[in-house]
Amino acid sequence: MRTNIVLDDKLVKEAFRVSDAKTKRELVDLALREFVATRKRRDLRDLYGRGGLRDDYDYKALREGK
Repeated sequence: MRTNIVLDDKLVKEAFRVSDAKTKRELVDLALREFVATRKRRDLRDLYGRGGLRDDYDYKALREGK
């Protein structure tokens, strides 16, 4: 989707400094992907307390490959 937007120049410069993006398009794409991923992680918090692990679940055995 092609669109025109006005970006804060200081914020764009800072974003380039802290990322490995080479173009504004790449920078905006990265920002949108991180925004969506962050929002999805927040939604996972809603699941807290809605279940749990089985009583026989042994995470240590899984680490050891048993």
